[in-house]
Amino acid sequence: MKLKYIIPILFISLFTLSCSTNDDSDEVLNEVEGLKKIQDLTNATHTLELFNATGNFKTGYNSISIRIKDNTTNDFVENASLSWMPMMKMATMDHSCPKSEISKAVGKATVYDGFIIYQMANLDGSGWSLKIDYSINGVAYSASSDIVVTQNNNQNVTSFMGDDGTKYVLALIEPKTPKIAVNKMKVGLFKMQTMMSFPSVPDYKITLDPRMPGMGNHSSPNNKDLTYNAADKTYNGDLSLTMSGYWVLNLKLLNSAGDILKGEAITEDHTKSSLYLELDF
Repeated sequence: MKLKYIIPILFISLFTLSCSTNDDSDEVLNEVEGLKKIQDLTNATHTLELFNATGNFKTGYNSISIRIKDNTTNDFVENASLSWMPMMKMATMDHSCPKSEISKAVGKATVYDGFIIYQMANLDGSGWSLKIDYSINGVAYSASSDIVVTQNNNQNVTSFMGDDGTKYVLALIEPKTPKIAVNKMKVGLFKMQTMMSFPSVPDYKITLDPRMPGMGNHSSPNNKDLTYNAADKTYNGDLSLTMSGYWVLNLKLLNSAGDILKGEAITEDHTKSSLYLELDF
């Protein structure tokens, strides 16, 4: 082959390789496409980027995505083991909250997923901090920072003492975007084992009676009580919303023996359960 033909072919090959490398880089960066940055946790070696759908932390269920960036190379780490500890500092004590383990996001190379349920917030958003411990190739690291957690407009999480003397945390997970329809409802139920440990509670039952206080406290048809799903350790049922507006999701919590631990049935004289969550859409 003559030299005049070889040179253009080499140029095309190099150009194609360059484009492929850039495409791969863009693909990595786009693994958080559609998410918003909450904040960074940094140390001398890495920057841990925190993302979710809104770009902030609020009381209730928070799904969180994490990337670890090498501060020297700007590359994102693909193989790490992570754990975290959210902490609320109060005047007389410190405590944590329900949280998941952190695992590699399905189908992604550089993103790690988990959730944290903040059960309370100060008016100015202060008081909470987050520490993430992680290891890469057997080397341990840590990063921590104060974080801002603001109060959700509706009661999407509640902390209460059951009749069995156990303190529980109940949080709404779904629906995230309620519709006038029968919505799939999902909640997480946790007990306070210690101030730092909040394991999920299996095999209970949660009855559901949604009402609209502003519309004569009417209910809706085709609701289904929430039962335990061992696969993801949540409680699932059906929530029927017949119109938009403010809804109170009246609940009763029953243990595996059928004893009511919290909440009451709705009657003309008792219009709201002591255990409830809220929706407004």
